[in-house]
Amino acid sequence: MTSADTRLSRAHIWLLTLSSMAVALVIAAMAALYTALPEIAADTGASQQQLTWVVDGYTLALACLVLFSGALGDRYGRRIMMVLGLSIFAIASAIPLLLDEPNWIIASRAVAGIGAALVMPSTLSLLTGGFPAEKRGVAVGLWAGVVSGGAVIGILGSGLLLQVWSWQAIFLAMTISGAVLAVAGCTVPESVDELRPPLDFWGGITSSVAVGAVVVGAIEAPVRGWADPLVLGLFGAGVLAASGFATVELRVPHPLLDVRLFADRGFGSGAVSVGVQFLVAFGYFLLFVQYMQLIFGYSPLMSALAMAPMIAPLIGISIFAPRLAERFGLRLPTFIGLLCVGIALILVSRTTVDSTYTDVLWPLLILSTGLGLCTAPATAAIINGTPPEKHGVASAVNDASREVGAAIGIAVSGSILAVGYTDRIAPALPSLPEQARGPVGDSLAAALEVTEQAGPVAAPLADFAKEAFVHGAQQASLALGILTVVMAFVLGAWAPGRPRKTTGPVTTEQVLTDR
Repeated sequence: MTSADTRLSRAHIWLLTLSSMAVALVIAAMAALYTALPEIAADTGASQQQLTWVVDGYTLALACLVLFSGALGDRYGRRIMMVLGLSIFAIASAIPLLLDEPNWIIASRAVAGIGAALVMPSTLSLLTGGFPAEKRGVAVGLWAGVVSGGAVIGILGSGLLLQVWSWQAIFLAMTISGAVLAVAGCTVPESVDELRPPLDFWGGITSSVAVGAVVVGAIEAPVRGWADPLVLGLFGAGVLAASGFATVELRVPHPLLDVRLFADRGFGSGAVSVGVQFLVAFGYFLLFVQYMQLIFGYSPLMSALAMAPMIAPLIGISIFAPRLAERFGLRLPTFIGLLCVGIALILVSRTTVDSTYTDVLWPLLILSTGLGLCTAPATAAIINGTPPEKHGVASAVNDASREVGAAIGIAVSGSILAVGYTDRIAPALPSLPEQARGPVGDSLAAALEVTEQAGPVAAPLADFAKEAFVHGAQQASLALGILTVVMAFVLGAWAPGRPRKTTGPVTTEQVLTDR
């Protein structure tokens, strides 16, 4: 193939740029408020539970609706869904600029999540429909790299804005970005399933209930406990709804998602791999940001800059990772990538209060290298495991796996961190004044605020609280690391290996969906 054959046209470059920017905005919005939560609480009087829903209301709406949104894109047009989603996202993000009461902020985030659910599957399906097969691997690789780095971009951008303005600047930036991209989206060609099958509403309802119940259960578990009746009931409802979804999809003539696709080794292992990647990544980001601010004493901006080095290997490796899968199959990059991530997290679990930034930087780079190796091939396997006219739904499966994984990862990581901190700080509580026991026992942030007010005499308590936090963070990192290593071997056995030899030219689809 000549260089002219592989060179992207201006139209392809523009489509790739716009799709990548749109999905980066959607993912960045998930993590952009991490660094602003203390300021939002101080300005609005939001409780800790309300702050949790400021972040998770967006993720919940996105995770529940993304699968049905992908079907809407296939049915009515992926471009129009992307433009509509960006418009809804922009309008919803503007609400806190006018109404800054906590419940209004939560409501606006949920509506923005609805818009994001329309955007995410549309961006990827526009790429897969607009690029020829021989150029699709690079496009999907770059898109996947941007998705993986989107959270870091959001944390970095919010840190910069908080240096010069208040938390409302983050919402203003999201409003402007969404509006500009919505206008720009009108310039790309439409992509649609020519058959225009009827929508599977029962599939949409059952899938939304299943995802919503599991995500809400994961959000509530750290607060209520994993054995709480409500949490167990939510998980049980999620399992029942998922069973109902599978039953519906096997019976209707035009299913929202043909569940038999999961029997395909490439599609099934790719979906699980994506979920695991976001589970461990967002679980680790939760630990990393707090570690930088509470242990190292970094500002929000410095915390974001500390995470920024992971972007280069993440995106750079994602671009050529699909070519590795084309040559060696999905198994090798999945196994090596997840193994790198797991090893990095186990190394992170060995950090102490006296660790330096260098001690956490090189595990961070190993983690980003691993994510870069396995993210794009998993996404490509999901897309290539479905017919082109269903790429919107396939993109939605990819996105739903990410969002559910992220929500569970944040819940698991936060729960283990909280339990580890509480157990280690408990011996110090009886000797404290009664009014100080609650804040010190709740979190390191509250403990440091108490010790700062008490003055130098409370320095030993501050040091002990930091050690308790690091203990919880070590346990959470170790749990995430062990989980990832185990899944590396599981998916390494499940994912398809080196493609079989064929007499004709080998395509990306043949390689990644080798069954």
